[in-house]
Amino acid sequence: MRVLLIIGGGISAYKSLELIRLLTVSEHSVMPVLTRAGAEFVTPLSLAALASAPVRSDLFDSGQEAVMDHIRLSRESDVIAVAPATADLLAKMAHGHADDLASTILLATDKPVLVAPAMNLRMWEHPATVRNVQQLMRDGVNFTGPDEGAMACGEFGPGRMSEPEAILRAITATAADSRLKGYRFLVTSGPTWEPIDPVRVITNNSSGRQGSEIARALLAEGAEVVFITGPAATVPPPGATVVNIRTAAEMMQAVRDTLPVDAAVFAAAVSDWKVVNAGESKFKKQTGTVPTLRLAETEDILAMVSQLKDGRPRLVIGFAAETENIVENATLKRRRKGCDWIVANDVSTGTEILGGRENQITLITADETEHWPRMSKSETACLLVQRIVRELTPQ
Repeated sequence: MRVLLIIGGGISAYKSLELIRLLTVSEHSVMPVLTRAGAEFVTPLSLAALASAPVRSDLFDSGQEAVMDHIRLSRESDVIAVAPATADLLAKMAHGHADDLASTILLATDKPVLVAPAMNLRMWEHPATVRNVQQLMRDGVNFTGPDEGAMACGEFGPGRMSEPEAILRAITATAADSRLKGYRFLVTSGPTWEPIDPVRVITNNSSGRQGSEIARALLAEGAEVVFITGPAATVPPPGATVVNIRTAAEMMQAVRDTLPVDAAVFAAAVSDWKVVNAGESKFKKQTGTVPTLRLAETEDILAMVSQLKDGRPRLVIGFAAETENIVENATLKRRRKGCDWIVANDVSTGTEILGGRENQITLITADETEHWPRMSKSETACLLVQRIVRELTPQ
């Protein structure tokens, strides 16, 4: 595979060196294009040494442009990757600006394009960037990331560029021409809030990160994703149709409204109980008295979808957050609910999985039980989506 890699100007440009190494080790050829801002962070010599190819940077190089080099570069690659993709580069792409070699190549290409955004979280969440990302997705540009994490500016949040391993997988998927294009997915994520009174709720520590990463990985494969999320700390993935809910009952209704779909992934941590006698006004603390809460079970969303007679998704995947007898309890849950797969994980004290950045899962199907090593939730999502692709698409 021939990859044209555009390196934008940001501190995460250093990751492009490892990305080139991974691409070449995987026997892909790399043609680096370094922007003027990118050259402030990595050197042409380093890129050329790793890629074993000359680095392009100047639109007005008379020797190269005598053969219309920007057109040739834009057409001879199998896929174009932009990593890091700064807010400036995204804006140029969205509005068709072409004032340097990188933006001219992007405007002239007829090949798949993948971008790995990297910027300060306020820049990523700015309405202008949100509009630009939405426009690029409508134009067919593929995205990987950004991840959440600590940044060079000292802030923490979404905007960190995906790791090189994840970008490599996304490049491969993009070049494979979107293996899940035409498939419609439902993904639930985050916690639910069951009100006790107007200011208190029953909830849990779910961050929504794993569900969001699964939705991102599905979008990278070309799928249409309806993302139904409770009040989560994680920003929903760009490109998904986002439905915000609070309670389990609202999530159930949103799921019913979304069906039919080709496949459903129920990663949300839905409350098992709701308060029947929730207060219409705030319960006041009174010495010597404690309010009595009467609980009732919430509706079982996973079982409802798994046991549909008509319109059941081809693949239904549930999650089992357990603190003991992980495999045994999750296996029983899969059979009881009627879903196809269960993703089981240990969320007991000390694992730092619920609400954390890593996961360690056991994938349970009707035929086998697979124990996966501990890895980032992004990597977990990518591997799970690879399994989904093999299950749903012709080989």
